[in-house]
Formats: sequence, structure tokens, C-alpha cells
Amino acid sequence: MADSNTICVIEDNLSIRKLYGILLKKAGYDVVEFEEGEPALDWLEKNRPVLVICDDILPDATGTEILKRLRTFPHGNDTPVIAITGHAHATDRERYLEHGFDDYIAKPINTATFVEQIRRIIP
Repeated sequence: MADSNTICVIEDNLSIRKLYGILLKKAGYDVVEFEEGEPALDWLEKNRPVLVICDDILPDATGTEILKRLRTFPHGNDTPVIAITGHAHATDRERYLEHGFDDYIAKPINTATFVEQIRRIIP
């Protein structure tokens, strides 16, 4: 069973990661933050957050690589993952959904609607 209040944020840009954390904590969520994929995957293998928010381009992996690894964990298919990326072309959303992400948010995020977008995905 997922920890009903924890969201895992994987984002290499410190200021963006902190912004996500502030918005999510203000909305009542616990937030676990990582700037690289490998430490996040180590944590995700042992923990089951209610949601993972993952940047697509990290120093050590792509968001798609992280998603593929997460899906191999026993709880991986039950963990929703949102890709957040600067790629904002019309076809990018479909491409991320085809890769298996549960949703896609383009950067820069809209701080007024960010939490609402997140809540739509959380089971």
C-alpha cells in the first residue's frame, strides 16, 4: 500500500525542486526530494510514494529510464509517475504517455494550477 501522503520529486535543478516541494508541502503532502535518478531509485525500491514527479533530463538518467526501472519493482506498476520537462511541443504529451508516464507537465509550471494537476493523478 502506498504512503498516502508522500510524493517523490526527482529534479536536478535545486530552485525548481524546492519550488515543487514548497507547493506540495503547502498542499499538505510530505515530499522526498532527489536530484539524481540512482538515489531516487534506491529509495523507490524500498518505499511506495503516492506519486513520483520526475524531470526528464537528469545528470545520471532520463525520466524514461527511471520509469522503466521503477516499473520492474513489485509496486512499480501501481505507482503513478508524472514527467515534468521543458519539452513543450504539441506531440510531447503523447510521447510521454506512450512511454508509460501517467501524465505530463510542461515547464515552466503554472504555480496556480500545479497542485490541482498533481491531485488529478493521485489515486
